Amino acid sequence: MKDDFTPIKKWAEDDRPREKLLLKGKDALSDAELIAILLGSGTTSISAVDLAKQILAAADHSLYNLAKFSIQDLQQFKGIGQAKAVTLAAALELGRRRKTAEIPKRTRIRSSQDTYNLISPYLADLQHETFWVILLNRANEVIRILNISRGGIAGTVADPKIIFKAALEHLASSIILVHNHPSGNTMPSQADIALTHKIVAAGTVLDIAVLDHLIYTDSGYFSFQDKNMMH
Repeated sequence: MKDDFTPIKKWAEDDRPREKLLLKGKDALSDAELIAILLGSGTTSISAVDLAKQILAAADHSLYNLAKFSIQDLQQFKGIGQAKAVTLAAALELGRRRKTAEIPKRTRIRSSQDTYNLISPYLADLQHETFWVILLNRANEVIRILNISRGGIAGTVADPKIIFKAALEHLASSIILVHNHPSGNTMPSQADIALTHKIVAAGTVLDIAVLDHLIYTDSGYFSFQDKNMMH
């Protein structure tokens, strides 16, 4: 327990709600700590965390009950003015709306044709090379489509460190590589083949599968996976 009269800014950095969220993630915070971040500050005699605990206690430690509090109810607590009451009420309303919102359906990649159809809007009619990575979860559903680099007419460079940094940040289980050939030639160059093998090897070390490398053109594509060239 922290002393009520010890301001949060004097706590150990790991114990401050904002810093704790940044260091350990939002799941590591208690309800009181999350509310304290919304409140921003307590009073001269009580920290924001302890003020949040008081509010939660009045709601029987239930966020469901707390969401029923009116702006006026919240303002009954010392240290809660209109601005803080509105902020807290807005956050609770967002939580309610999120619960009732429809979960967006993610696109699932089942074949190289699925990849081609997915990436076409990003690459159609481009006159320069670009390199993209498609991040997937364990169900082969698309998490994110990211542009890794942009080059000229003759080529582009893809840095495996940037690719896997993105994959790790988004907790991807697997990835698909894509780059375009503005010339319309779907055949991979020796540099394309070498890069593919390099990225596949890096993915093996990191336990992130590289499922395919697609060479895109407006009139068709080349799939390393379809040609059994991902080894």
